[in-house]
Amino acid sequence: MLPNLTPDVALASKLFDELREATFDGIGITRDAYGEGERRAHAIVRAAAEEIGLECRADPVGNLLMTLPGADRAAKRVVLGSHLDSVANGGNFDGAAGVLTGIAAVAGMKRAGFVPARDITVLAVRAEEAGSWFPISYPGSRGALGLLKAEELQVKRQDNGRTLADHMRAEGFDPGFVEAGGRTFSAADTAAFLELHIEQGPVLEGEGVPVGIVTGIPGSRRLRAARVLGEYNHSGATPRKYRRDAAIALAELAFRCDERWVELEAQGHRLVVTFCVMGTTADAGFTKIAGEAQFQLDVRSVNPHSVDALMETLYEAVPEIEARRGVKFELGRETTSRAAPMDAGIQAGLIRAADELGVKHLSMASGAGHDAAAFAMAGIPAAMIFVRNQHGSHNPKEAMRMDDFASACAVVQRWVAGASL
Repeated sequence: MLPNLTPDVALASKLFDELREATFDGIGITRDAYGEGERRAHAIVRAAAEEIGLECRADPVGNLLMTLPGADRAAKRVVLGSHLDSVANGGNFDGAAGVLTGIAAVAGMKRAGFVPARDITVLAVRAEEAGSWFPISYPGSRGALGLLKAEELQVKRQDNGRTLADHMRAEGFDPGFVEAGGRTFSAADTAAFLELHIEQGPVLEGEGVPVGIVTGIPGSRRLRAARVLGEYNHSGATPRKYRRDAAIALAELAFRCDERWVELEAQGHRLVVTFCVMGTTADAGFTKIAGEAQFQLDVRSVNPHSVDALMETLYEAVPEIEARRGVKFELGRETTSRAAPMDAGIQAGLIRAADELGVKHLSMASGAGHDAAAFAMAGIPAAMIFVRNQHGSHNPKEAMRMDDFASACAVVQRWVAGASL
């Protein structure tokens, strides 16, 4: 029989305010990965965790573990959490909502005198938004799971050129832990990982549903540094048949990919295709035909076959466009990530908890990547729950309602209380 528990949403609300005040940049929120903003956020959350009596420590790569001890300290722990870093000029809820959900859940347990059968660890992960700072995925969680490669420590932060290893050392952490293959979490000591996150799209808001139960996290194929090389020439004096226009060649490629996206959706595929960057270079000018254009492409789906089908179109289109327009595509290195289905048993438990609490919910795939994918890749049962959020994410207008957050917190707390028995 589960006890009558309620999460400490008031504490979470207070911490949201403190995080905003400490990391507001004049436009939005900036909590830079392995930098000052993330450091401030971790200090705020750790102080609150220590105040309510949690056991707190940082692992060698900087992830913060805040543990409510269970009756059986040798049993596999359950982990609740997310990240505290943000994109530049972002919102206050992306990532932080998952960490503060864990704090609210275990604070409510302590207040009620509830001792779980096993340890419950609230986890604040480092650098989930690494794509905005370092050109790799999930260095904090992968570093804790033994999945981060030693050579990845040498990637450079995009705004200052310093390596990931340098940033770790500067924050007082040990990249040697990664080089030695160390692990903070494994399937041998961790029973489950649950991550709450704001929904980063409009589905829950559009459907009038406060909570989403995530079925899977998409994989991706990405071109991060691609370009088209043509020939600069006079915009007025060069007839069409003599042009080698890089801008038009890139526009044609984008159009071909978009048309293929429409076809694939009509066939039942679910994917997203984004030319995140498209543009001519600084050498372009008003009276010049573009001799070079640059682009970045991000293709994602829970179904890898959908991603592959889109990329096949791109690789077929490139030589055709090159031959017709007299240009050369340099696509650069392609990066990939695997799709991660969420654990069916935890999904069922979350649905049951939501039904028992009368919280309306919707099963849905994630559109974005999350640390839960890294835990799933490491063989640890992982799942996610979304909370409705207004105005998208990665922008200052994130506007999660606290009553929706409270509903999602209650579902998480009820699930983890049952999972810890």
